[in-house]
Amino acid sequence: MLNWQDMQIFLEVARANRLTDAARRLNIDHSTVSRRIRRFEASLNAQLFERSTHGYELAPAGKQLLLFAEEMARQASQASDNISDRNLQVSGQIRLGVTEGFGTHVITPLLGAFRRRYPDITIDLLSLPRAVNLSRHEADLAITIDRPSNAEMVVSRLCSYRLNLYGEKGYLDQIGRPNNVSALSRFDLVGYVDDLIFSDQLGYLDPFLANLPSQPRFSLRSTSIIAQLHAVRCGAGLGILPCFMASQDTALEALLTDQMDIQRAFWIAARGDQRQLLRVRLLWEFLKTAIEANQGFLMGEAEGGLQMPVAQGLLAGVETEQRA
Repeated sequence: MLNWQDMQIFLEVARANRLTDAARRLNIDHSTVSRRIRRFEASLNAQLFERSTHGYELAPAGKQLLLFAEEMARQASQASDNISDRNLQVSGQIRLGVTEGFGTHVITPLLGAFRRRYPDITIDLLSLPRAVNLSRHEADLAITIDRPSNAEMVVSRLCSYRLNLYGEKGYLDQIGRPNNVSALSRFDLVGYVDDLIFSDQLGYLDPFLANLPSQPRFSLRSTSIIAQLHAVRCGAGLGILPCFMASQDTALEALLTDQMDIQRAFWIAARGDQRQLLRVRLLWEFLKTAIEANQGFLMGEAEGGLQMPVAQGLLAGVETEQRA
């Protein structure tokens, strides 16, 4: 007989790929997680994970078991919500997945207003330099830069945003400013690690660097857009950064804005069953309303910073509609 607690631990390790992250989510010691996984493997007489310095990767038997574990978790969550009528409650927990830069610089500040309006809803914010997998139940709600194509997902376009080429003003005063795209071959650049980019949407520089007279020179690459922001700010080179991260930074200067107009979009998505929960719907509508009010800021066209939404009375219509 499979032990449901063992399955939960297995599922968290499979999602996190690291014992420490799984232990944090489970609120138990990582040594306990390791011991339970070894005992679970012994009881099944199967190796579920390949251990390495990079973490825990699913072995073939683990990949097979994951399908059953995810279905068990989905059924358990649905049973809990149906039995307790939690889908009508303005309370509970929401796990929100979002890309690192947008999550840190936009979503986190906005969530304060949501929490003041709904203090009984708690939020786990997964602000990560990768995409969150809703199909694997990593989150209840996700904001992504690629439009999810899974038919089981409810998906809506959240917003557009603009990116510019930026440099630190002191660095630019010292070495000069590029007057066209071709001049970028003379500058140090900051960008993503090519083979670790999790979305083609992040290849901002590729179309501009393809026709340079000489090979571009990268001084620093990182999987983290926040690390890139700090590198540009410290004078490591020029880099493409979202306006919502860089436009209000007085140490940075936007460059070649007439020649490098880069725009992308964010999408908001949830599994169909999760989208029916009132707490998830409330956060969904809050984010759409708050982000729409900040469209100018996201496009680098607003002089002020991020505008905070009014906490009270913002979503009364959603509550009434759901309860009706």
